[in-house]
This record gives sequence, C-alpha cells and structure tokens, in this order.
Amino acid sequence: MDTIVLILLLIYALIILISILGLTPLSIAALTGALLTAWFGIQYGIFDYETALGFIDFRLLALLIGTMIVVEVAKRGGLFNFFALYAIKFSKGHPKSLFISICVIAALVSMFLSDPTAMLLVAAATVTITKLLNYDPTPYFLSAAIMINLGGTSTLIGSVSNMIIGVGSGLSFSDFISFLGLAEIILWALTIFAMYFVFKSRLGNRKELPEFNPKEGVKDKKIFFRSIIILILLIVLFLLVGYIGVGPEAVAVGCAILALLITHVDPAEIFRELDWETIFFIAGFMFIVGGIEATGFLAEISTRLFDLAGGSSLIASQLTLWVSGAISAVVSNIAVALTFTPIISAQSISGLNMNALWSSLILGTNLGGATTPFSGAVMMMAIGTLKKEKIAVNFSDFAKVGIITSLIQLGFSSLYLPLRFGLIGA
Repeated sequence: MDTIVLILLLIYALIILISILGLTPLSIAALTGALLTAWFGIQYGIFDYETALGFIDFRLLALLIGTMIVVEVAKRGGLFNFFALYAIKFSKGHPKSLFISICVIAALVSMFLSDPTAMLLVAAATVTITKLLNYDPTPYFLSAAIMINLGGTSTLIGSVSNMIIGVGSGLSFSDFISFLGLAEIILWALTIFAMYFVFKSRLGNRKELPEFNPKEGVKDKKIFFRSIIILILLIVLFLLVGYIGVGPEAVAVGCAILALLITHVDPAEIFRELDWETIFFIAGFMFIVGGIEATGFLAEISTRLFDLAGGSSLIASQLTLWVSGAISAVVSNIAVALTFTPIISAQSISGLNMNALWSSLILGTNLGGATTPFSGAVMMMAIGTLKKEKIAVNFSDFAKVGIITSLIQLGFSSLYLPLRFGLIGA
C-alpha cells in the first residue's frame, strides 16, 4: 500500500474514532480531517488545489440547506407539533393506541424533518403526555427514536444519508418512493409490532387524557397555513423534477426562498437555527472521502468487494445491505453513505442491477442506525432526554430492542430486494 494511501486512511480512521468517542464536535473533527487530507494530498501530488475544490458536492449542500430552511419555517408555525398532539389525542388515553400513535407520528414527522429535530419535537410531546398519564416514558421514547430513524427511508429528503445517496446516484424523489415505498410501509408495521411485543408489559393501563386542543400548538396561523402550502409545493416539485429540467437542489433552494418571502419570518433567526454542525460535518467528510477516492483506493475496494458477488446482482445487493447496515450500527450513517456512494458508483458499468444496489445502500444505512445507543444522534438524544427526566436506560436494555428491530428490518429487506428487483437467479 502506498504511503499516501495509508496516511489518508489513518486520517479517515482517526476522524471516525473521534466521532464515535465524542472527543470533539463532529464538524470540527471532519473539518480537521479535511485540512489534513488537503495538505498531504497536495504535498504528495495526488491531486491539486483546483481538483480538491471539486471534492465537495455543493448540490448536496444546497439540497440540505434548502430543505432545512423550509422545515424550520414550518416548525415556527407549529405545524409538526400540531400533528403530533393531534395523533396523541386520537389515542384517547389507550396505551396501545397511544404507543402506535407516537410511533406512526414519529416516523411521519421524520419524513420531512432532520432526525434530531424530529426527536426534539416528538420528545417534547411524549414527555408531556407520559407525565400527565403517569406512564413509564422509556418504551415510548425508545420506540419513537427507532421509528424516527426508520421514518423517511423511502423519500429523498427523509434523512441526510438519503440525500447523499440520492445526489450521488441520480435517483429522483419518485424513484425512492417507487423502489422503497412498499418496503417502508411493511417495515413500519413489522417494527411497531416487534416493539409492542417487547414493551407490552410496560405501557401502562388505560387512563383518560386531560382536555387539550392540538390547535394550541399553532404558534402563528399565517406561517402555519403558508408553510403547509410550501411543503406541498416542495413535494410536488420533487416528484416532477424529471420534467422541469432542474435538480432537486434547485427545487429545495427555490422553495426555501419562497418560504422566507411569503411568511415574513426573520431570516437571521431561521439561519441561526439550521443544523450547521451536520452541514459542516458533511462538507468536511466529503473532502476526506474525495481525497481517498482520488488515490484509486475506493475503486480497488469496490472491485474486490463486488468480485465476491461473482457478477450476481442478488449477492451484490445482499453484501451492500448487510455490510452498510453493520457498519452503520457503530459509525454515523452519514459517514457510511459518503464512503459507500463512490464505491457503488464504480459499479455502474459492471452490468449489475444498479437500482437494486442503491436501494440496498439506502436500506442498510438507514436500518443500521438504531441498533445501539451509539449508532446515531437520535439514539443518543433519546437517552439524554431520559436522563434529564432522571430515568436510566442501560446499554443492554436499549441494545435488546435495537438489535431485535434492526435484524427484523434487515432480514425483511433481504427478502424484499430480490422480489422487488427480480434478482432471483440474477
């Protein structure tokens, strides 16, 4: 192995380790790694300064920032809190209905919100209701966190890893739904059933809900109704992106500008609330992966990995699903998506079923992210929220439900992919 390849891989490994251990903020770790990658890559002549600038995919960042702005505006109007409280009221205090309502609304909200933001909103509603009804919040919290991680698997904007894969693969919003929509519906049902079975004895007895009006969560009616219009427009344009001659990033930025224009919210406040930590983490990590890709190492790994498949799309998709899922259990799925996207892209002329491979990567990165408390930000936030409520959750309790649900999800996906893409014998 060349010296420069070894150096860049050590930088990559160091950033991953720092991220897992939480020794420094993710953005700082990734940007430091990007700086080191740039320095060594240029000094060893692997790439020049102009080439290095191309490592950052600004289309992805535009898609991410545009979507964040639209969502933040909608959140200001109380849109997502309204739907969360309405679903809880619909349960009428029945623990089973309440459990299912929280799980479904958590998944639905995460289809449009970043996972940490969805967790904050769902956590606020769950804390309120479980306190009022004197229920053990642990099963509701952990189940909501797992459903937030699962929610949005079939949409381009459902998770940051989906945006990364979508931009890298060229899959459209409608492609995501077409390939994975049915799988997600079934996965929701299987996951909720499994978690209900695990937590059934801890959900509590039926109690009457106190009187509350979900409309009270609407902070500003003007922003509320206008943000609904913007969200509908965003989704419709995403579906039509193949016919209007622009990329999804242009749609996201355009809708973001329109949202700021017609709601008259203070843009400075919106910009302050954006998840800049994730944005800079992605930018830095893209640079690190781009540097490694420039050495040809990822192309070599891609060739060797898929040589194991022996030209079989079935085996290749299963390898992609389980390897990316296993790694996402211990490493941020954003990092996994950024690393695996160029590896999968290298197979575009191999004759393998690329739609099946991209779908496998989408499922693997999403489904592996809720296996342990350290699998992702949502899991750690859920544990942190419970600690604030003076409720301790040990690793084994969390891992028990996390491992069960992840294995069920990945197991189902192993069956779904061959059937959906006709891979039997391929």
